[in-house]
Amino acid sequence: MKKTNDVLFYQSNIDSLFKQFNTSQTGLSDAEASNRLQTDGYNELEEKKKTPPWVLFLHQFKDFMIIILAGAAILSGIFGDLTDTIIIFVIIILNAVVGFIQEFRAEKAMEALKKMSITKTQVIRGDKPHEIESRELVPGDIVVLEAGNVVPADIRLYEVNALRIDESSLTGESVPVDKEANELKESNIPLGDQLNMAFKGTLIANGKAEGIVVRTGMNTELGKIAGLLQEKEAVTPLQARMTKFGKNLSYIILGICVVLFISGLIRGEEPFSILLLSVSLAVAAIPEALPALITVALSRGASRLAKQNVLVRKLPAVETLGSVTYICSDKTGTLTQNKMHLVEKHEQEIETPEEGLSMLKLGMLLNHEVKFETPDKPIGEATELALTRYIVEELSYKTYNSLLKKYKRVGVIPFDSDRKCMTTIHKYEDKFLVISKGASEAITDIIHQKKDEKVLKDISEEWAKRGIRVLAYAYHIIDKLPEKITPQTVEKNLIFAGLAGLVDPPREEAKAAIAECKTAGIRPVMITGDHPATAQAIARELGILDEGEFALTGVELEKLSDKKFLSQVEETAVYARVSPDQKLRIVKALQSKGHFAAMTGDGVNDAPSLRAANIGIAMGINGTDVSKEAAHMILLDDNFATIVKAVREGRRIFDNIRKFVKYIMTCNGAEILVIAVAPFLGLPNPLLPIHILWINLVTDGLPALALANEKAEANVMKRPPREPNQSLFADGVGYHIVWMGILMAAITLGTEAWATANKLEHWQTMVFTVLSLCQLGHVIGIRSDRSVFQQKGLFSNLSLIGAVILTLLLQLGVVYLPFMNAIFKTQPLSLEEVGICLAMSALVFVAVEAEKLLKLLFVKKV
Repeated sequence: MKKTNDVLFYQSNIDSLFKQFNTSQTGLSDAEASNRLQTDGYNELEEKKKTPPWVLFLHQFKDFMIIILAGAAILSGIFGDLTDTIIIFVIIILNAVVGFIQEFRAEKAMEALKKMSITKTQVIRGDKPHEIESRELVPGDIVVLEAGNVVPADIRLYEVNALRIDESSLTGESVPVDKEANELKESNIPLGDQLNMAFKGTLIANGKAEGIVVRTGMNTELGKIAGLLQEKEAVTPLQARMTKFGKNLSYIILGICVVLFISGLIRGEEPFSILLLSVSLAVAAIPEALPALITVALSRGASRLAKQNVLVRKLPAVETLGSVTYICSDKTGTLTQNKMHLVEKHEQEIETPEEGLSMLKLGMLLNHEVKFETPDKPIGEATELALTRYIVEELSYKTYNSLLKKYKRVGVIPFDSDRKCMTTIHKYEDKFLVISKGASEAITDIIHQKKDEKVLKDISEEWAKRGIRVLAYAYHIIDKLPEKITPQTVEKNLIFAGLAGLVDPPREEAKAAIAECKTAGIRPVMITGDHPATAQAIARELGILDEGEFALTGVELEKLSDKKFLSQVEETAVYARVSPDQKLRIVKALQSKGHFAAMTGDGVNDAPSLRAANIGIAMGINGTDVSKEAAHMILLDDNFATIVKAVREGRRIFDNIRKFVKYIMTCNGAEILVIAVAPFLGLPNPLLPIHILWINLVTDGLPALALANEKAEANVMKRPPREPNQSLFADGVGYHIVWMGILMAAITLGTEAWATANKLEHWQTMVFTVLSLCQLGHVIGIRSDRSVFQQKGLFSNLSLIGAVILTLLLQLGVVYLPFMNAIFKTQPLSLEEVGICLAMSALVFVAVEAEKLLKLLFVKKV
């Protein structure tokens, strides 16, 4: 099956291709498809070479400050202190291991998320429709393509109905191409002119088609240029801000280190010793781990969201979820259960071609795109499935199939959002039966009997007010097919056949989710293609539409000037009969008013509004491939309540990122102050370089990573959305870092002053222990904005408690184990000295809790 790349498939007639690929319109057997998969491999592009783990590990040593520290360690060995050299190198390697684990876990988490984003393709195998993963397609497979699909392989088309394909990703041509089925005679035709071919990666803009897969994977036209498609994972805005902040902070810290070094020389200290101390301080104080920690937090958040049926396609969406102020949601399947069932029907009393079967029921039977994989397993869109099930239950599956064969379909004009209807053409004796199905106003426009218009309109409005979705049917019989089947040639002078009324009950959980949205300062907005009265009835039931709020139709929106629409967009809660281009207008209007808008969508025409929204959300069940490609997130269960869960998770993630920024920056600030201020107070150097490196690796690193697992605050959905550009240091975080860093430094230096004044032999071990334990007291305190005992309980984050206990045990090991004493130049402390260290460090926890109490008493809380 390989070596077909040079074959000009567009010149071959379809019978010769069936013969060449040993297939037919009934498709391959499952066994043959499996054999070909073994031979040809999966239908996927080869990804760029992944960075090997050993290279990822070596990258941890390329940091400028680490290189300087390694150089200083080598010099230390040359000057005779080999113990320091070995210890520093061990700590550098441990630091690299921690950094490697963080990056490797983040990379693996993102890979797992990408694997979940699987596209499906409808194929014919063994004369039955099947939905399979696109990567399992093989040459010779028969594929059904519909509007909204991404073309899964290179396909030679043999049956085409109003098919238009957007090939801009491959050819650069911005206008969708009309496709045909006939073989082409010319040779060397460029891709854009191969009108009977559909190429992998292009987008079906309109219509439907069937074709035979001729090339898969790297053999496709897209595969030939796959090297150009490799994308580097984008850095999130938050990571970019923190990287820039880290660079600016580095310059400040380097300046402090220079001052420290010069002042040490002036005081007559040994030059190499003070150089090593300065470099160690720089390495410890610069928060080079922050971007990696942010990546870990975001990717872990994305993994948690996946378990809640939200697939994050673009990592920045995780951090921006907390800023959402408007959620513009489709109604069907998202706010409702997408379990349509027929509750009303109106049948016109007219002569029918099939005895005992009204024209309405015949229309339901013939006009749809439902396929049956087995008699009890239909595949199709929810509305059409409900209508088809009703007919099958009334007539039997056998009668249904025989009528389908009797009235063989010979043409179709697929549904589109502009016409709001779908038309099928069927063989009827020596004539042709045309059936149109669509929105009541769309059918009103194409029927020729004016007396029927009032009936159609009155019944539609009455049903719509009861929250019933209305579909109208019309038909006519023509003697011969027009030369070209288009809406203009076929959809005219039809006879009204009847109305079908369907109900899609609201989701039970949607009402609670909408109430939670409003409490969180988020406005839910319903956007639907349904009748305005239907939309308003369901919106009121769900709590979306309140007194004094607007409900706009697409027609009304079209008439509004931009200025007028802007003046009422914030008071509009329901949009009915809205076209996809109007969804884009709604998004842009909200954004121009300073809002952060999330927009759901499932159709091919929703792609522009999904891209334009701050958070584009595609439907995982009913969404087209195109909408999924355009979106930032995919709802795997198409459920509005899941969006609200995602917002909650987004707020939690951002809160936790702020917590470990607060933790690391406070600790680093305290270390800088302790080292820098001690000489000016006439105190000896409080810490050795190895002490600083230990604190940086163990005391800072482990608890900071565990903060990413902290549970959401109790009020996380009772406060307004954060400003999109809000600094990580807003809401008092910056003040906390400054004053708490000063307090931790004061406690540490106070311990040193007291211990040296009392001529305690172990004063440096006490200073080292106090600073380490202060940071542990701090991390327990900042876990929550409220008292940790009051809101969550001390043991709500077991990974953090585990990290604190492990760090405490390691610190005690440094103090009491003889071989650690030799390495870290520490001495065992007496019980009294340990008690003093614990008491001094506990002051930090008490201070953090006191800060929360003062905020609660004097700062207005939301």
